[in-house]
Amino acid sequence: MAEVKVIGNLYSPFVRRVEVALKMKGVEYDYIEDLRNKSALLLQHNPIHKVPVLVHNGKAIVESMVILEYIDEVWEGPTILPKDPYDRAMARFWVNFIDDKCTPAMWKACWSRGEEQEKLKEEAREALKYLENEIKGKKYFGGDKMGIVDHAANFIGYWFPITSDFVGLQLMTDNEFPHLCRWADDYCNHIFVKENVPDKDSYVARLKTIQINC
Repeated sequence: MAEVKVIGNLYSPFVRRVEVALKMKGVEYDYIEDLRNKSALLLQHNPIHKVPVLVHNGKAIVESMVILEYIDEVWEGPTILPKDPYDRAMARFWVNFIDDKCTPAMWKACWSRGEEQEKLKEEAREALKYLENEIKGKKYFGGDKMGIVDHAANFIGYWFPITSDFVGLQLMTDNEFPHLCRWADDYCNHIFVKENVPDKDSYVARLKTIQINC
């Protein structure tokens, strides 16, 4: 049995952040699927019943970005956070910006209607403009190599284009966000990302279930 376990959900971009980071570091781990966040192992290691959970030598770490920083500190390999203190602080700023301003508005816009949807679209569009400017002239947010901001933006790169196409939402277009769309293509074609995201057809089937319950 490996000393590292990941408790997760196939369709969670937060879980995929952790798996991609572990794969890039070359860390072997056991993956435990917990689709409904109710397994005994999850309840044991995370009192708030959320995935992902990283269990390392019997000790649990929760929250995806906390886990990524832990992975970066514990294991050798490609760095996740910048080494320079200023660059590291700015990376944390962009991670928080994505998680607080971008992803929630983009997800909610997909499932809203009428005036509420228009308000959320504009909120998401304004946030994406900042990311468009930040990625301009760079391959990844981390520079030439993928870093913690790229991991944080995984929903924008993979999940959102599929979701928005499924619900018929026009938001992150090539015309308005060419640099961000180019980044999304590079991100999705990264070998570790391609191997660790759900199959598109499987994810669309999951979206149909969500749509029925909306």
